[in-house]
Amino acid sequence: MNSYSKLQTCWLVALRFLIGWHFLYEGIVKVMNPRWTSLGYLMDSQGWFASLFHSMASNADTLGVVNFLNEWGLVLVGLSLIFGCLTRIGCVGGILLMLLYYMSHPPFIGSENLFMMPREGSYLWIDRNLIEIAALAVLYVFPTSKVFGLDGYISNFLKNKPSKAI
Repeated sequence: MNSYSKLQTCWLVALRFLIGWHFLYEGIVKVMNPRWTSLGYLMDSQGWFASLFHSMASNADTLGVVNFLNEWGLVLVGLSLIFGCLTRIGCVGGILLMLLYYMSHPPFIGSENLFMMPREGSYLWIDRNLIEIAALAVLYVFPTSKVFGLDGYISNFLKNKPSKAI
């Protein structure tokens, strides 16, 4: 990170924080609402992978696992990005979640007429999910957490930890 200016680093950290906040808030809202379920979202899925998402929703046990992983995945990715702790793992987790959302509700021509749930806009191939995937990929390849985050403290601690002689 030493080759980046303070302004570049600041904006990368701001991007990490903003995406982290988005994930954390989405996760907390779901965790705090005991009636929240991904059932409607999964059943509304269209496109090539619709049958996969419909099968997830059709089995109560599978749906429970999907709900748990979605809620807590969002929370953990958000915390990882906000605090700069295990950030690369958080970025990969966030990319995987966003890919699933993208595959479930792909923004193809005419798709806005296929979904029961309202969409936030009209898109052609590129939507906010794909943009957030790209932003997470940027954060993965430009890690700021060693400069501003817990990863830097952890890394320094592990480097300075004395080894035990046997």
